[in-house]
Amino acid sequence: MRIRERKQGDGQLKLIPLGGLNEIGKNITVLEYKNDMVIIDCGMSFPDDEMYGIDIVLPDFSYLIKNAEKIRGVFLTHGHEDHIGAIPYLLKEIRVPVYGTRLTLGLVENKLKEHGIKGNLKTVSAGEVVKLGPFEIEAIRTTHSIADSLCLSIDTPIGKIFHTGDFKIDYTPVDGEPIDFQRLAQLGREGVLLMLADSTNAERKGYTASEKVVGETLESIFRGSEARIIIASFSSNVHRVQRIIDTAVMFGRKVAVSGRSMINVLNLAIELGYVKIPAAEILVDINAIKKIPDKELVIITTGSQGEPMSALSRMANNDHKAVQIRKGDMVILSSTPIPGNERTVSNVVNRLFEQGADVIYSDIADIHVSGHACAEELKLIHTLIKPKYFMPVHGEYRHLHQHAVIAESLGMKRDNIFILENGQVLNLSKNRINMSREIVPAAPVFVDGLGVGDVGNIVLRDRRLLSESGLIIVVASIEKSSGEIVSGPDIISRGFVYVRENEDLIESARIAVEQRLDKCRENGVRDWGAMKNAIREELRDFIYIKTRRNPVILPIFMEV
Repeated sequence: MRIRERKQGDGQLKLIPLGGLNEIGKNITVLEYKNDMVIIDCGMSFPDDEMYGIDIVLPDFSYLIKNAEKIRGVFLTHGHEDHIGAIPYLLKEIRVPVYGTRLTLGLVENKLKEHGIKGNLKTVSAGEVVKLGPFEIEAIRTTHSIADSLCLSIDTPIGKIFHTGDFKIDYTPVDGEPIDFQRLAQLGREGVLLMLADSTNAERKGYTASEKVVGETLESIFRGSEARIIIASFSSNVHRVQRIIDTAVMFGRKVAVSGRSMINVLNLAIELGYVKIPAAEILVDINAIKKIPDKELVIITTGSQGEPMSALSRMANNDHKAVQIRKGDMVILSSTPIPGNERTVSNVVNRLFEQGADVIYSDIADIHVSGHACAEELKLIHTLIKPKYFMPVHGEYRHLHQHAVIAESLGMKRDNIFILENGQVLNLSKNRINMSREIVPAAPVFVDGLGVGDVGNIVLRDRRLLSESGLIIVVASIEKSSGEIVSGPDIISRGFVYVRENEDLIESARIAVEQRLDKCRENGVRDWGAMKNAIREELRDFIYIKTRRNPVILPIFMEV
């Protein structure tokens, strides 16, 4: 669909990434023109190993809350967590309409129900144009590892912006709906001012394999196996789930589903028509699988990333109510580990082998293909769109840098390529584009239990220190006026040393603390803050000399 021609405005367009740069996850980009703003995607990310106790990581919404009256809507490219996972948290702060395709909004609606809130969800289809203030956003069909994915052509008062969303070029997609090359080529002829493009696989040469490859590998595995087959995959990859179901039917197997997210997404996909079940009896309840011979059963489950509470992890730990891993079971991990999850996935694979299962994973078979474009596909998009300016997005810095190198290799001037950090502002006007000195708050916001943003870097630092060297608590009862020690000091150790095996060290430390308190009293020190600092200093030096460790030291005084 052609977007009507419009005269260029004289104002300035701000492009502000609040997440998704120099990281994998929490993708969110803001376009602001005068008194109007639109948000592209609103995702979350998972904590890394240094974020002890953190459940998920959100973008900083403070700039959006401050400018809430300007926001005309949120436009979603697809339904993966790193693009929709923060929507419930945003809608708790700001009531704005959310636009997306049927499957994307179906997944969003499920999340909103879990949070007990309702949203103003507006369904769009590929080819449709949505006008939000001065922005006209055209939804264009693309291919990714989830159905109903979009790239976006955004007509603005100062020119056209093209956002690839997450994509790969799959000429043989499962749903038979390849990327809309005709429209992309047309956009290139119309003229694109700025392109934002997925950089996840920019370091990988060649092309990303088609989903068809996975189907062929699955058929080969099914054909040669008489064992019970358990397949772990991303619940959102409904095309992969459809392929597994079709392969099971081909070889006369029934399908059981385990894992809350897998069950929810499958039910939604069936309801919306994205997954088709050939016959009702194909699906069986997970609690009824004992009645089915192993060679006639396939179990589709969550847990391909080794998540501790996932169904596959519980199976590996022999803690699943309905499925116990037996010798000879065939377990397939139909995914590759997300960066940072390699160790947890490896641990699950090891436990499955220990239980007697035969495990097939990405290192030894083509049972997963990426949903992101490799270098040659990125070159094709650049050649089709022919943008004047380019901004790589969706990736760590090395991915963004390599994507910039690819753009340069195709003839784009280095001055026309902008690698930003979260919170930086790119100013676009009719005649030029430049980096602004303005910085928007974009630090990660941590969710811990029901707390959102109440855990910051200082708390995480303390948790890291506690995990590394443990804790020493010094307890003493002191007569306030005289500074005399009435009882104690007593020393309690947690995660530092086992007290019963280190009584001499603990007693020596206690004596050192007692002497320092006596010295404070002799010098007339009565301020408890100063006394606590003195104890920390004394005990820190003593412990380091004796053990070369730096535990957290917590003095507690009781007044008598």
